[in-house]
Amino acid sequence: MRRTIHERLTQIDARRQTLKAQLSKLQRVEDTRRKILIGALVLHRLEHGSDALSRGLLEWLRQELPTFLKRDIDRQLFADLLMPAPDRDPQSSEGTDQ
Repeated sequence: MRRTIHERLTQIDARRQTLKAQLSKLQRVEDTRRKILIGALVLHRLEHGSDALSRGLLEWLRQELPTFLKRDIDRQLFADLLMPAPDRDPQSSEGTDQ
């Protein structure tokens, strides 16, 4: 039995909606993956980098995170980064000539 044009269009619309939902899910997965990877890179630089870029990154995060993180539970996750850098007293360092 042959389907009517209306039935075929209904079926095509349903398939279209299914494909749109699959595409949306794939885009969310890719977005999450990108965020995880960029976060891993940033954390790697913070943990292992000793160059000026890594130090600047830490300073930038300490400046930006407090306003970016809205929930207390999120702030707790980054408590180690949100703590201010210890002040270095140049007069108290050992091995300096006075």
